[in-house]
Amino acid sequence: MSVETFVEDAGLFYERLGLSRTAGRVMGWLLAAETGDADAPELAEALAVAKSSMSVALRQLEQAGLVERFRVRGGRRDRYRLVEDVFARAFRARLTEFDGFRALAEQGLKAVGEDPERRRRLELMRDMYTWPSRAAWSSHRSTTRCSPFRTPSGGRAPLGSVPPAAK
Repeated sequence: MSVETFVEDAGLFYERLGLSRTAGRVMGWLLAAETGDADAPELAEALAVAKSSMSVALRQLEQAGLVERFRVRGGRRDRYRLVEDVFARAFRARLTEFDGFRALAEQGLKAVGEDPERRRRLELMRDMYTWPSRAAWSSHRSTTRCSPFRTPSGGRAPLGSVPPAAK
């Protein structure tokens, strides 16, 4: 497989997740690039897109917290690179969505009372969305040896970093 194929596949993959295809291609390019960074004109040329399209894609990625803008000392143009913990951030965001599904199922369980069939469906939903949060948090704790409220270095964990199901 070529890097070009990977970049195109990344574009399609990220498009299915809600980004523009160009933004997804930028993600793929930055992942596979030798230096891991580029300025907007370099990216536009490498991906054969208009500068205006590249500007929109980079803004989308920057606002989503996936890329960061920086400038090399003495440089005249902003450069872009993936945020250091980009995939951990994306994973935490997905866990937050799972927590929302779990909370909705809990609300439904309160609403339906003791009806066994309706409870069974809602319990299945709740259990399905509880597992990823607990499993991810257990895995994280076993590899980092930190408490739910402290980072491995002893500092406070960022607000929202502890899934409610793991408390």
